[in-house]
Order: sequence, then structure tokens, then C-alpha cells
Amino acid sequence: MSAEARFILAIVLMLGVLVGGNILFPPTAPPEGEGDPVATAPTAATDSPDAAPAGVDTGALPGAVDTAVPGVPTPPSDPTLPTLTPAEELPQPAVPAGGPGERVTVEGPLYRYTFSDIGARVHALELLRFESFVRDGPVQLVADEATGILGTRVVVDADTVDLRGVRFEVTPAEGLQLQPGGAPDTLTFRYEHPTEPFSVELRYAFNPDSYLVEVSGRVQGLARGILMTDLGPGLALNEVDEGAERQSLAYVRNHLIEGIESTALGDLAGGRFDDGPFHWVALRTQYFVSFVLAPPEEGGEDYLGGVQARPFPGDEERAAVAVTRSLGTGGTFAFRFFGGPQDYAAMATLGNDAQEVNPSGWSIFRPILRPFIGAITWVLIFLHESLAIGYGWVLMLVGVLMRIILFPLNHKAMRAQLRNMAVQPLLKQIQEKYKDQPEKLQKELMKLYKEHGFNPLAGCWPMLLPWPVLIALFFVFRNTIELRGVPFAWLPDLASRDPVFILPVLLGISMFLLQWVSFRTMDEINPQMKMMMWFLPIFMIVLFATLPSGLNLYYLTANIATLPQSWWIAQERKKVTLKGPPVATVKS
Repeated sequence: MSAEARFILAIVLMLGVLVGGNILFPPTAPPEGEGDPVATAPTAATDSPDAAPAGVDTGALPGAVDTAVPGVPTPPSDPTLPTLTPAEELPQPAVPAGGPGERVTVEGPLYRYTFSDIGARVHALELLRFESFVRDGPVQLVADEATGILGTRVVVDADTVDLRGVRFEVTPAEGLQLQPGGAPDTLTFRYEHPTEPFSVELRYAFNPDSYLVEVSGRVQGLARGILMTDLGPGLALNEVDEGAERQSLAYVRNHLIEGIESTALGDLAGGRFDDGPFHWVALRTQYFVSFVLAPPEEGGEDYLGGVQARPFPGDEERAAVAVTRSLGTGGTFAFRFFGGPQDYAAMATLGNDAQEVNPSGWSIFRPILRPFIGAITWVLIFLHESLAIGYGWVLMLVGVLMRIILFPLNHKAMRAQLRNMAVQPLLKQIQEKYKDQPEKLQKELMKLYKEHGFNPLAGCWPMLLPWPVLIALFFVFRNTIELRGVPFAWLPDLASRDPVFILPVLLGISMFLLQWVSFRTMDEINPQMKMMMWFLPIFMIVLFATLPSGLNLYYLTANIATLPQSWWIAQERKKVTLKGPPVATVKS
């Protein structure tokens, strides 16, 4: 069971106890006296590592824009370029004999790219401001350094020009060293066929203060074609909890019509081909992401063509993903690449809801959850920076503040619960008297509700208000980069589970104490509720054992802060019980 499923189960169970318990087992009354864009990317050779999986239709041009979609332009052909006939062969480049090629580095304050002149591929992408927890040094995004990412192929009909193994000329040959606040700079790769009028140019424009890279170029010598860009077999793993991070490995795409969809890489064992047009395509883990995005255009928007996902040799939980787009006039192309942290504000600037690459919860609840998640994240960061205290203390402070803020509502709920207790004898009399007359029973119950203010849910709804905060915190800890790797006390990471399970056990004890304080003033406890008093804390310990320790810390603090109020409410309930039943009878 995933962490999200366990958490939802815990929430449902707790709400069931809070609401159902008040409805089904009310406090004891005083004694009486609820189209395939990439299907043909490689050649038809079935023994090629880039061949389409068996049974997949490869008859359509990969990456072709679906002209049936209104408003999506078809890229025009260039009459100045020769048109290849079926009899002509594509100018296949010569592949260098062995060797990894020359490494070229682009380094700035945020990142370090390591390119190779063989294939103009990125073999390492390091995020310098984030430490990897599984290797020495910064976070690495490239999962397979041998094959790298951003390798290029050009597809024309059923033929492919594979540029991933050819040697490019690099300018500047020494790479780029970017300074904070400095001007953007460009790294250029150029390949020219020795005998055919065929050339390729790739330009990477880097901004030292942004993770976004502008990619552009030109393919000359072909009248038409589809550019295929490799994103690689997912992102590298960098977290201590490898199992949880592998579960988060996914490729996400934002379709022009169908919107955002996410697919776990482990579900792509047989390969997959998705039709465009797409605003963007991304690979993500728990905290990091790499995007290929269509470039904005004056007077409209450009689109990516399609996505090809194929099994990755040696790892069934990964799939090699490639993105396609049509070559424009003169063989030109452009796209944007973003490799960095899942910083909500930074991703929002990319446009087309890129910040939803790692959506929170099920789609039906996202419009409700997103404001809570944004507000909670802002509060945590604001308190951390304003008070200059660690996030652990911030979480404890928020837990106490929540109980203080909700105190008036809980007091009101207590008064409503005490009114319900006082009316219980009248309720029982009505139910007994009119048990065989449903219409009369309903009428008398409505009259009781009106005259005495009886409402079985009045004592429940204030208790529900903290739950949106708890749910929002779950998603905040799941993928908020600011909380990644933050230690507190014996906890190495507030976003990971407690390694010695102290917090889940204390949380279970606090839940038992809250129920014990509430039940001890009752003369008679329903057997089901008595069983729940023992069962629920144990069950919650099991469910919360693998959830983020920061979530446990917040919930434990909130429970402890609730104990004095629960004690006071219990004493007030006891006073009402000692006063005896109200003097009231049901009229005949």
C-alpha cells in the first residue's frame, strides 16, 4: 500500500470515529428518574534497440501534429531544400570509433552540465545547491550516465538519422563558466556530413540564475522531418528511502486537449506511444524534475509532437522516454529544457500549469487542496525565516497555534454536545413513542431540533476543521523541496519516516489519552467505542510509522495541546451528568 493510500485510510478511519461515534454512540444521557505520435521513430529493424515493441502500429509519422485538433498549425515545408525520394538514402553520419569523446562542462551557481562531443549528449546534470543522500556530492539527475540525455535523432518517413553517436564540433571548446547575475551564454554543437549536403546545429542558451535552458537549432539537407530528443530512463535516485523514491518515478505530459496525465515508469514495461500535441513532457521523482517544453511563439503557441516510451534494459521499473517535434521552415527547431527542483514558484513561471507536474492527491480534490497546501507552505517558510528557528520547532508551533485558534469553535462544539446530552431523554421518548409511525416520528424530531437546538452533528464539525491542514501537510512533506533533508533532534529528515519509530508510538499514546479523558466521565461506555479506544491508537501507529516524521511531529504536538481542553470538556460533561435529567416530557 502506498504512503498516500495509508494516509487516506488513516484520515477516513479517524473521521469515522469522530463523526460516526457522535452520531451512532452519543454521550450517555443523565439517569432518568455519516494516432500515436512516435510509433515509427526508429527504422523497421526489429533487432535494433530503438525498434518499436512488437504489436505496436508504426505506420504513422512520429511526432506529427494532429491536424484534426483546431488551432494547431501544420509546419510548412521549405521549397529551398531538396525533397528526398524513396529511392534516395538519408545521409547517415559516420560513427567515431570507440571512446567516450571529449567532455565539455557548463557550470553556474545552480547547476553543472557535463556534455560530450559525441552525440552532443548530457552525461551528467548536477544541482549544486542540493546534496545527494546516496552518493558523495550534489544531486545528480541523469539516471544512466553512459547513454546520457538530450541525444538527437531525425526521422523522415520510415528512416532515421541517428546523431547520438557522431562527433560534433563544440564552441566554445572549453565550455562555459557562468557567474551569478551574469549575462546568459550559449554552447553550440555543429555536425557537417563529410560528403553530403547535410548538417546539424544545436545551441544551448544558459542563464546563470535560472534552471531553464533555451534550446534551438537547424537541420539542413532535409525537406522535412521529425526531431526526436531523448529524456532518458527517468531521473537518478538521490533519497535515502529508495523504495519511496522509485514509487514516485513517473513521466508526466500536458496534452492540449486531455490535460495533465501522469504514468509511473514501472507501468511502461511493454512500451507506450502517446499522440500529441503537448505543451510539455516531464520526468519526475519525489523532489526533482526534468521538462521538455514547447517554446512560446508570437501570435500563438508551439507544441511538442508526441512521446515515445520504451523498456530500459536491465531495469523493469524504468522506461526510456523520447519527445518529438516537427522541424519548422528551413529545418529549424526550438524547445525549452528545465532540469531542477520541484520549486512551485519556479515551475509556475514556465506556464501551462507546469507547477502541477507532481499533483496533490486525486484530481477531484486538487482545487480544494491546492490553496491549503500553498498557504501551509507559505506559513512554514515565513515562520522559519522570520523567527530564525528550525522547521521542527515551526511544526510544533503551528500545532499549538492551530489548537489556540480553534479553541472558540471547540468550546462552541462542547456546548452543543452538552445540549444534545440534556435532550437525550426526550429523544428516546419520541423514538419509543412513535417507532411505528415514521411520518409522526419525523415531525416530532424536527420539532425537537427546533425547540431545543438539538443537532447530532453540532459537536462534530469543529473537530473536522484541522483535517484539511493535516492533509495539506502530508502533501507538503511529500514533495516540498524546502523541507527535503531537514533534520530535527534525532530525526535525520523531517520529510522521511522516524528511523526508530518513537514519534508514531508517542502519537498512538496521545490518541489513547485523548479518548480516555473523554470516556472517563461517562457512566456507561458503548462496547464498540471501548474497543475503538484500544484499537484506533494501535492502528494509527502502524499507519503513521512510515509517513513523514514531520507529519507525526505536528499531529503529536496538536494532540498534546488538545489534552487540557479535552480534560476541561470532560469535567463540564461530568457536571451536566451530576445535575440529573431535564424536567421535560413528550406530550401525548
